[in-house]
Amino acid sequence: MNDVPSRLREAGKRIGHVVIPDLDASLRGRRLRLDDIATTFSASGTFVNVLHKWDTAEQVTGSPPFVGEPVVLDWTSVRDWPFEKDSFIVFADYDGPSRALSPRQVLAAQIARAADAGYAVRAAMEFEFHVLKETAESLRMNGFGDGTELFAADNRCWGSQSAAIHSDYVTSLEGLVREAGIDLFSLGLELGPGCFEATLEAGDPLKAADDAVLFKTLTKAHARRQGMTASFMAQLGASHPGLSGHVHLSLVDSATGRALFHDAGAADAMSTTMRQAVAGVVGLCGDFTAMVAHTVNAYRRLSPGNWAPKTATWAVENYAAAVRAVPAPENQARIEFRLPGADTNPYLAIAATLGAALHGIARDMDLPAPITGGGPDDTPPGVPRLARSLAEAAERLDASKAARALFGDTFIDHFVATRFHEDERLRRHVSAGERERYLEVV
Repeated sequence: MNDVPSRLREAGKRIGHVVIPDLDASLRGRRLRLDDIATTFSASGTFVNVLHKWDTAEQVTGSPPFVGEPVVLDWTSVRDWPFEKDSFIVFADYDGPSRALSPRQVLAAQIARAADAGYAVRAAMEFEFHVLKETAESLRMNGFGDGTELFAADNRCWGSQSAAIHSDYVTSLEGLVREAGIDLFSLGLELGPGCFEATLEAGDPLKAADDAVLFKTLTKAHARRQGMTASFMAQLGASHPGLSGHVHLSLVDSATGRALFHDAGAADAMSTTMRQAVAGVVGLCGDFTAMVAHTVNAYRRLSPGNWAPKTATWAVENYAAAVRAVPAPENQARIEFRLPGADTNPYLAIAATLGAALHGIARDMDLPAPITGGGPDDTPPGVPRLARSLAEAAERLDASKAARALFGDTFIDHFVATRFHEDERLRRHVSAGERERYLEVV
């Protein structure tokens, strides 16, 4: 791809935004002239290796030394940067020891495993998010309190009237997203006041994750430029719905192009490959919950009353299951992994889903019985319970031999340490709900 910079020059691009996704899938980057990128990120160029050792509050969580490491650019990831004329964005990552800590490389390794087994992978992310009538300043003035004002306060789920009223916001966001080379399957209003949903088109899994991270970045920037705030928190407050970040995944035979999750002659049209893949995800999702629900807030969404899975379950077309199997029609057959919230790291969410699916196929895993009912708080007897907190999920991930075999000790050790750090940072913080419940009573 050495000719890409030349093609960018011919297209009139002058400025490049070189970005590295961190552990929380936040894009960290540098703005450089195109002519300076080759020098800055050449074989002798480096960047400080702190990006995979930062938390959401800009605190260092990893161990020193903090030194420069080589960086490699993925020129296949180039797309327009819609906020600045004649500019582009390109994804990059460390090419030294920190490469083993990279969520993007964790996903790339699972894609390589699939290719070695003869599979091509298609993936997509689906997000719900809130838009608030709050600026950066107003949020800080009210202490990020529960009294935040939501945009589209009159919205009703899937309401055509709501879609008409708020079409300017939706169409302007869609235009911005498409300008950045992100294909949308759908974008509209969903779960009540302030809530929107976007489903991205399926495709190459690494691009799907890049698209998902960039979609979040563009959506949040777009809202701020309009004097508002877009949030992908899994649970904004007790009175708000939990917001999802579902993974859609399918496998294709690399040699023939045949979809591998559909079998018209099988029960429910589920192929043996699909049954094994679903068994892998159901069997391992309790181990890798921390990878797909990596914040303290993610477990608020998994609390009673929310339509989010509490146990490791599956079913055909059942939206209450952790894994929803969609075996037909053939060209749309897929797994929908419904455990991740909107705050999930797309690289790790897709990597965990794909890694577990491949694990199930390689071991010819048996599929347990599907759930037949479903509700926000149904816990079928005999079905493993998922972790109820980030600390519990981190402990399970740390102890998982399967997760270590799939994702490597170096990544698991580092990631688990950062999750314990994240949990500990919030242990002393007391919510308004706790003060209301206890202050005058205990």
